Amino acid sequence: MRIHYLQHVPFEGLGNIEKWALSKGHQISDTQLYNNDPLPEPEEFDWLIVMGGPMNIYEEDRFPWLAREKVFIKDAIDSDRIVLGVCLGAQLIASVLGAKIYRNRYPEIGWFDVQLTDAASKSRVFRQLPERFTAFHWHGDTYDLPPGATRIAESDACQNQAFEYGSRSRVIGLQFHLDTTFESIRQLVEHCGDELVPGEYIQGRDELLVQCRNLDDLRGYSEMLFDCVEAEYKGVREDD
Repeated sequence: MRIHYLQHVPFEGLGNIEKWALSKGHQISDTQLYNNDPLPEPEEFDWLIVMGGPMNIYEEDRFPWLAREKVFIKDAIDSDRIVLGVCLGAQLIASVLGAKIYRNRYPEIGWFDVQLTDAASKSRVFRQLPERFTAFHWHGDTYDLPPGATRIAESDACQNQAFEYGSRSRVIGLQFHLDTTFESIRQLVEHCGDELVPGEYIQGRDELLVQCRNLDDLRGYSEMLFDCVEAEYKGVREDD
């Protein structure tokens, strides 16, 4: 499988996704949008992954490349690529599908449980995940569910934690992080630590690091999810 990912800042890379992809022998390419790298044609990849970042999707005045990124994501969806967004990436996908993006009632930063909806049990991609598990979060914005999408997961602080859009689970948004590694948490604390202010759903630096005991489980959940995405891709190719 040819995996292409969009990176918004140097300190938010693929994390667990890269480990999984390399173990499977998949090809990986990237566009570093903060460097104004060129974007590929949809025919050049099978799976597009849109990563996170500290900016908001409506800050095109500060980050002009957001405009062409949104067009590119929509073209990838329309070209029937597998498209998965993480955090900011999920918000970008929701936006190009017609959903509103706005500040969540609560910023959510730290290790908090995610609850799958009843629809997840019917999903080709999510049905192997536990009904409830602890994921890593770092976001202030949220999104409405795009028209035609299905809510897959929620948390106490944020109603729309994951969604699927279209047939055969090919477009996926994850507000929470399964990609997180110890190094990615360290980098977030270093570059975005000013967001760690007192809040109902904001954990402090020490608690973030203490709960890194969840990382092994998180990597296992990520592998379950990506294995299912891979199986879905293979199934579609066989049908074609």
